[in-house]
Amino acid sequence: MADLMAQPDAPTPTTDKITQAARETIYLCNFRVSVDGEWLCLRELNDISLTPDPEPAHEDPKDPIAIERLNLMNMAKLSIKGLIESALNLGRTLDSDYAPLQQFFVVMEHCLKHGLKTKKTFLGQNKSFWGALELVEKLTPEAGEITASVKDLPGLKTPLGRGRAWLRLALMQKKLSDYMKTIINRKDLLSEFYESNALMMEEEGAVIAGLLVGLNVIDANLCMKGEDLDSQVGVIDFSMYLKDGQSSKTAEGDGQITAILDQKNYVEELNRHLSASVNNLQAKVDAMEKSNTKLTEELAVANNRIITLQEDVERVKEESSNQLESSRKASRAGDGLADGQVLGAARKQLKEETQLRLDVEKELEVQIGMKQEMELSMKMLETDMCEKQDALVELRQQLEDLRSLNQQLAQKSQVGLETHCVLTSDLTPLPLQYLT
Repeated sequence: MADLMAQPDAPTPTTDKITQAARETIYLCNFRVSVDGEWLCLRELNDISLTPDPEPAHEDPKDPIAIERLNLMNMAKLSIKGLIESALNLGRTLDSDYAPLQQFFVVMEHCLKHGLKTKKTFLGQNKSFWGALELVEKLTPEAGEITASVKDLPGLKTPLGRGRAWLRLALMQKKLSDYMKTIINRKDLLSEFYESNALMMEEEGAVIAGLLVGLNVIDANLCMKGEDLDSQVGVIDFSMYLKDGQSSKTAEGDGQITAILDQKNYVEELNRHLSASVNNLQAKVDAMEKSNTKLTEELAVANNRIITLQEDVERVKEESSNQLESSRKASRAGDGLADGQVLGAARKQLKEETQLRLDVEKELEVQIGMKQEMELSMKMLETDMCEKQDALVELRQQLEDLRSLNQQLAQKSQVGLETHCVLTSDLTPLPLQYLT
């Protein structure tokens, strides 16, 4: 690999062109990139027999352009898979300094550059994928916000820098896959910017657009102010994807232990949440019991008040009848003037007693209504308490099940740690002569 990419000692007229081509592309026409599990393998075409399995039947298996597309698609698969796994293990929002994210943008840049047509301008020949990305704004109106934001960034002066900023904003918006599918489906418009055998015009472009859907599970917060996107050199770091055979068994054991520990932590967190829920429900039940006791006391006071009011009504009725009877007797015994005065006083008193009786009856009706409402509230509280107690019993049962599951996971974790120790002790370092 180093021999292929080495530069001659003496500069030649084509040195600058070769350097520029090395910066723009990493396509290896004499090598094939294949995926071995989750690792990247480079094989020289002269040492292997080419099989037409990965390529379509109508393509020549020795076609350099087809090999470039296949290499880029495999690199995109590895980059996207590695980015998702590392981001999920990291468990936080990604920033611009995250190495797998930087490599992902480099791979996407090479995919978008593949097969670009060269356009002649006043300043010379221009070869940028920014024009193809601007098509998204015409096909999807909601992408206009990204395009406007890219154009408003003060530090961008070249179409390449705008294209890189557009990719970062689309990833933060979690719309990169949708936008790529939109422009890939319009090959009639892409033909203005790409050759017919470019990656964006073939099946590999659709495959990469489908793989980008998985990036919607990660969160990224990329600050592009002050970042020089115009002059960055996009070089793929193959060391991130090369297979390390000596540590494969250890990595597999570490992965199993990590999975068991993650399950254990998840169960413990769920156990804490359930315990907090049980405590909250218990507090609510206690509060409802106190409220029920208070309502019972208020209901007893209301019943006593109703009995007192009923006794007052009966007493007022008896006094009214007695006064009416006495007024009648007084009217019969007295003279005409005295009868009139006594009768007027009796009528006035009767009117007052009658009004008092009406007031007492109204208050009695109000108290009876309050009593009925309290009885209804008591029934609803009793029903709610029964439901809460049933839910509390179920949650306690779930808590017991989770505790037993937690114990099982702890045992599995102990077994995994012992297995890891055994695997680590079995691995012996290679002699120095094999390393050199």
